[in-house]
Amino acid sequence: MACRECLYSLSCLSLSLLQQSELNSFLWTIKRDPPSYFFGTIHVPYTRVWDFVPENSKKAFQQSHIVYFELDLTDPYTISALTSCQLLPQGENLQDVLPRDIYHRLKRHLEYVKLMMPSWMTPDQRGKGLYADYLFNAIAGNWERKRPVWVMLMVNSLTEVDIKSRGVPVLDLYLAQEAERLRKQTGAVEKVEEQCHPLNGLNFSQVRWSGVQGARLAARMGIPAARARAGAWGKCSLPRDLHLLPAARVSTCASGGFLVVGVQARS
Repeated sequence: MACRECLYSLSCLSLSLLQQSELNSFLWTIKRDPPSYFFGTIHVPYTRVWDFVPENSKKAFQQSHIVYFELDLTDPYTISALTSCQLLPQGENLQDVLPRDIYHRLKRHLEYVKLMMPSWMTPDQRGKGLYADYLFNAIAGNWERKRPVWVMLMVNSLTEVDIKSRGVPVLDLYLAQEAERLRKQTGAVEKVEEQCHPLNGLNFSQVRWSGVQGARLAARMGIPAARARAGAWGKCSLPRDLHLLPAARVSTCASGGFLVVGVQARS
């Protein structure tokens, strides 16, 4: 978990004066023949952190011929299954499961985001045919059918910084695409169900607390619209069953996640 937090800091701070030798590599080596490695990543656009990934980590990736990821994000079934698992049971809507005041706060916040999104788009995105209405619908479409925890994650991604980065693959997806391009053998260490079930098992008090804490953290870091995101969930206190929150999933909710990639080097 500390690795994820350190790497997140690297993406946020100016470290241009640091030498490669001074950077934490986030790479663990398993001494065997051939060697294997574990590498910690974060779910942010790879361009934010790639320059801070030390050469030993890039070299380990290049020299490996088998790469395992958290999920196979290049598999259409994975994306389809992730989309399906986010939905409430048939016949239920978010309005049925959220307190009325929270639902209306959330709806107002999404209206604000939709209004602001055209001003958040970059000229490069528009040049590629990516427009605000299309992007909003791609991210927030069908939001009233989603489970609260997935709506929270969606809201956390609807910031100016994140919108400007849309179209740039996150670090783990970039590595997966590179592995595919280089014709490496790839695999996944988790199934979609193993990610969905713990998150879908969170009750509303846990989801609300995680959403508010994540937004407050973003606000302290100066991320635009973070305070509005916190306001969308209203005020909340520590839930009594906080200890039941899966630790890794809390970090996913709050700041993008922690991924371990195992790579096996060429013999």
